[in-house]
Amino acid sequence: MAATPLRAGTRDLRLDDEIRLSRPELSDGRELWRIARDSRSLDLNSPYGYVLWCRDFADTSVVARDRKGPCGFVTGYLRPAAPDTLFVWQVAVDDRRRGQGLARRMLDELTARDPGRRFLEATITPGNIASARLFESFARARGCELVRRELFPADLFPGPDDHPPHEPEVLYRIGPLTD
Repeated sequence: MAATPLRAGTRDLRLDDEIRLSRPELSDGRELWRIARDSRSLDLNSPYGYVLWCRDFADTSVVARDRKGPCGFVTGYLRPAAPDTLFVWQVAVDDRRRGQGLARRMLDELTARDPGRRFLEATITPGNIASARLFESFARARGCELVRRELFPADLFPGPDDHPPHEPEVLYRIGPLTD
């Protein structure tokens, strides 16, 4: 029997019998760090950073949970200079849940929470094809304009002596968002 979906923006949005979406809790921080680490594609923040994110940015982030615990997340924040813009920091889905459209469902939930959010932004490196496709699909489904431009050139990041070379970060700006 399929679960009854709850209204977007509620404390616990049940997607099906196995996965539900909610705001992160402090205790989720370690699992968000693990999922990010295991993705092998995200810039990994410190475990402290993920715990702090769960405390300070829970209203602009979402965690997907199944019976085993967190299985995906989107972290975001409202840009101080543009409070109608939700900036998506990271999107990650655990290996066991990839390919099920979970990242897209988490983005949909996050943007549905507050109709005052008119724009969605994220930065994506040119080599991250999966993320580019996710945000392109999101914009298409919403009938929104998607504007891309380089935001952070590669030379802003530490060089090969300190870190593997970093690709430039391309800003994806989507909006205005429509229901």
